[in-house]
Amino acid sequence: MTFETFYATCFVVGLLLSVLSFLLGAMHLHLPGGVHLHGGHIHAHGGHGGRGGSYLNFATVTAFLTWFGGTGYLLTRYSSVWVFLAIVLSTVSGFIGSAIVFWMVFKVLVADDKPLDPADYEMVGVLGKLSSPIREGGVGEIIFSQEGSRRAVAARSENGKPLARGTEVVVTEFKRGIAYVRPWEELSRMDSAEV
Repeated sequence: MTFETFYATCFVVGLLLSVLSFLLGAMHLHLPGGVHLHGGHIHAHGGHGGRGGSYLNFATVTAFLTWFGGTGYLLTRYSSVWVFLAIVLSTVSGFIGSAIVFWMVFKVLVADDKPLDPADYEMVGVLGKLSSPIREGGVGEIIFSQEGSRRAVAARSENGKPLARGTEVVVTEFKRGIAYVRPWEELSRMDSAEV
């Protein structure tokens, strides 16, 4: 095997694996045994890893192979560079290519990703405003802010009494998609009476 063939093989394998990774990631393919492919990486048994990401991952390895092979092939095929210098330049090129891919994926694409915390979406204790009134024993709707976005949910009065539109309420219980609420004014009076 010549160096030219070796570099061409590295380039083709790296390029094919990169394309395959992209296509499988676009389809979010699930394989038997709890393994699934998406976004240019492989997860086994739910291990999604940490926030920062590893420098050595499928995307960076395939980028290294592609750039290493492409540069090496061009240097051995179209120049009269020494074999040792071609290996060094190809390796440097491979590291540059994988660094660019790492930077694009982890510093640009997933820079704002953060792990979801169920406590951030807890409904009990949420302060909101009735956007539609609650009739006696009926259902209305509250609007509230959670995790930086405006949300709405069906609401019932905790004690079954009617509540007017625009009343500020606090969710005291959340069952089957319905928030059970009390007026904020009523709760604040109770707190001040206890003090």
